Amino acid sequence: MLIPFSKNCLQLFCNFKVPATGFKNTVKRGLILQSVSNDVYQNLALEDWIHDHVNLESKPILLFWRNSPSVVIGRHQNPWQECNLNLMREKGVKLARRKSGGGTVYHDMGNINLTFFTAKKMYNRMENLKLVVRALNAVQPQLDVQPTKRFDLLLDGQFKISGTASKIGRTTAYHHCTLLYSIDETLLSSLLKSPYQGIKSNATASIPSVVKSLLEKDPTLTCEILTDAIAAEYAACHHIENHINLINPADETRFPGINSKAKELQTWEWIYGTTPKFSVITSFNVLHEQSLLEIKVLIDVKKGRIEICNIEAPDHWLPRKICDKLNSTFIGSKFCPVETTMLTNVLHETCPEDDEVHSKWNIVCEKLKGIM
Repeated sequence: MLIPFSKNCLQLFCNFKVPATGFKNTVKRGLILQSVSNDVYQNLALEDWIHDHVNLESKPILLFWRNSPSVVIGRHQNPWQECNLNLMREKGVKLARRKSGGGTVYHDMGNINLTFFTAKKMYNRMENLKLVVRALNAVQPQLDVQPTKRFDLLLDGQFKISGTASKIGRTTAYHHCTLLYSIDETLLSSLLKSPYQGIKSNATASIPSVVKSLLEKDPTLTCEILTDAIAAEYAACHHIENHINLINPADETRFPGINSKAKELQTWEWIYGTTPKFSVITSFNVLHEQSLLEIKVLIDVKKGRIEICNIEAPDHWLPRKICDKLNSTFIGSKFCPVETTMLTNVLHETCPEDDEVHSKWNIVCEKLKGIM
C-alpha cells in the first residue's frame, strides 16, 4: 500500500535532527533521511520498505546509511564466484544479497551509502552522481571526481570511489551508490577476490576496479562533512529545507512489516538459494604412498542445493561404491560447509566402514568444504 506524505505520515519518521515544525515543511516536497542502524539487513529492508510503501510522486527522498563490515552482492550474482566466503566467515563479515542488480561491493563504516528514491519517471542516475560531484567540489574544490558511462565515480580519472546499482518498480525507483571516504582497502581487496576455481555460471559478474578512499586525497574529510555537503546540495537541487532526519529501521511501529523484510534478507534461502544455477568442475590432489592422486569433482548446484554430485577417486584409494555413497548423500543438500560437515558425521555413524575409509572420507569432505 502506498502511504502519501500527509500529516499522519509524520509518525513514521522521528528522532529528528531538527524540530518537527521544520520537518512538516520538508514533507511537502521531499525528505533527507539518515538511518541510525549499521546493520546491513535492516538498512536494505528500509530501502525496500520505502520503495514499496511510500508515494514518491513529486516527493523524492535521499537516504544516508552505513554498515558494519559486510559484503553485498547483486540480485543476480553468485556469492561463490564473487567473494572469499571462507575469509568472510573467519573475519565475521556479513554477506547480504540486495534486491537491486549490479555488482558486489564491500561496506564498512568508512563507506557512505546513498539511496535516491524517486517516482519512476524522475529516475536519473547521472543527475544523482553529478549532484554528489558538486557536493564534493563544494567542500574540496581540488578534488578531481567525474562520473563514468557505467555510473561509477572516478577520482583522478582512475580510482573508483563509488559504484552504482538500482531497482525500478512499476511506479517508483531507487538508485543507490557507495562513497568510499575511509575504507579498509586491504580487506576489501581480500574479500572481493574469490579463491574458488572451476565455477561455471551465467550469473552477473562484477567488474574489478582499483579503488581509493577520499581520505587519502584529503585527510580532513569526514563522514559528517561529506554527508552534510551532499544533503545541502540535494536540498538546494530539490528546493527543500536542508534537514537530515534520523530514523530507526528496526522500529516496527513506524515501519510496519519491516522486521519481516530484514529477517527474509538474512535467510540462507535468499542469500544463497536464489543464486542462478551453476556448476563446479575442479580437482584436487591427495598424498598416497609418497605420490599424488587426483580426485575429480563435478557438482551442479540449483537454488543453492546440490543437484548432481560426481566425485571420482582412484579405486585403489577409495572404492567406487564408497564414492557413490558420498555422491548420493550430498544430492539435495545445501552447498555449504556446515551441512557437509553434518552429513559427513552422519555417514560415520551409519556406515560400518573401517577407520582408514573414514579418514579418506574426511579428506574428501574437507576438500569439498574448501570450495564452499
